[in-house]
Amino acid sequence: MEKKIEVSILCQLYGKLLTEKQFEFIDDYYNNDLSLSEIAENNEITRQAVRDIIKKGEKKLFEYEEKLMFMKRMFNQEKRINKVLSELTKIQKNYSDKQIANVLESIKKELNCLV
Repeated sequence: MEKKIEVSILCQLYGKLLTEKQFEFIDDYYNNDLSLSEIAENNEITRQAVRDIIKKGEKKLFEYEEKLMFMKRMFNQEKRINKVLSELTKIQKNYSDKQIANVLESIKKELNCLV
């Protein structure tokens, strides 16, 4: 997975565990597409200070994920749900019983809410 996307997802999951500045700078850099210079100018600090804060925040995000594994679990759950949905679709196509079709459709709707 591309680092930019990974950091953005980690920030959504663990952002509240960072300092206010770390969260703000990472959010601006990765989600709002601001450059280090723009963030520095907006906060009246040096570009290097912004970079250091972002790097420390990134390190914390990756440490949280290593210990808690929410993102990994989330992606694994999504894969498993998609596999179940695929199997339900196969069953639905192969069997024409109206009641079975209705039950399967209801199950698919519930699973789609989880993805």
